[in-house]
Amino acid sequence: MDYHLLGLILSFLFSGTKVLAGYPIWWSLALGQQYSSLGSQPILCGSIPGLVPKQLRFCRNYIEIMPSVAEGVKLGIQECQHQFRGRRWNCTTIDDSLAIFGPVLDKATRESAFVHAIASAGVAFAVTRSCAEGTSTICGCDSHHKGPPGDGWKWGGCSEDADFGVLVSREFADARENRPDARSAMNRHNNEAGRTTILDHMHLKCKCHGLSGSCEVKTCWWAQPDFRAIGDYLKDKYDSASEMVVEKHRESRGWVETLRAKYALFKPPTERDLVYYENSPNFCEPNPETGSFGTRDRTCNVTSHGIDGCDLLCCGRGHNTRTEKRKEKCHCIFHWCCYVSCQECTRVYDVHTCK
Repeated sequence: MDYHLLGLILSFLFSGTKVLAGYPIWWSLALGQQYSSLGSQPILCGSIPGLVPKQLRFCRNYIEIMPSVAEGVKLGIQECQHQFRGRRWNCTTIDDSLAIFGPVLDKATRESAFVHAIASAGVAFAVTRSCAEGTSTICGCDSHHKGPPGDGWKWGGCSEDADFGVLVSREFADARENRPDARSAMNRHNNEAGRTTILDHMHLKCKCHGLSGSCEVKTCWWAQPDFRAIGDYLKDKYDSASEMVVEKHRESRGWVETLRAKYALFKPPTERDLVYYENSPNFCEPNPETGSFGTRDRTCNVTSHGIDGCDLLCCGRGHNTRTEKRKEKCHCIFHWCCYVSCQECTRVYDVHTCK
């Protein structure tokens, strides 16, 4: 997935864009107000710069679900920022930049692997959910994977068609990954790992029907998990990602690069594992070439011995401590019936930031 291109696409699909020299300026996806609602202007696929022919055809054939594609990318980036909130690299996006993440994804690192996986999963998730909610006429509920009902329940509701969402993500995100080089092979693998996570986590969701909450009748349907579960799973895959080496082969179409596990004694990666072949920077100091923002002034956890602790997050530079007063609700009392009254207390906290 080309993240320069995603900046262009999302700027066209969402309101609040500007144009400079013919290209929309990328605005941060973090929690910006400009992305709180979809733009009301019609999407003109031919006006989006950078689309390869396959993506252009996809946009025109599936114009109804393009807002869901954009929403899925935003969902993936927000989940990335949650998962890495206590890490040296915290999935920072850049305001007014077409590159979204800056140069950090130019290298074939673990971070690139995770971002591709979570964004591809986000697209599949958002499209699937949109179809089940009936917002598009070209997709709907899943009627192919039900099987016989179980003991004490019957099929009902709208089963989510994750296969369709995965298809959309695969067709759009992988359209640019058709080069015979190692980076395309890595991106395709990690994109698919993210999408497979959605399919692996599909589960039955049930609702009871009857008087006073009894379960005389229980209807069930296939549903996706909360996206947080997808993020947690892929974060574990990031921590155990497989390092690869690049091999070149001569084929009829020319030289082709493939990936092979670097360490033969380790279990080779499966389609559900993330892969990379370049080492990450340590992200301790600002470096425009690698996209590192450094960790100075980042809040750290003085009691933690993990990566979010002041020792590791601050890269051994030490930390500063200041006190901060915060107003909070306290001494809350429940009154019958039915409201809660609270007092307002001022509490003092120690805040620790990296030097």
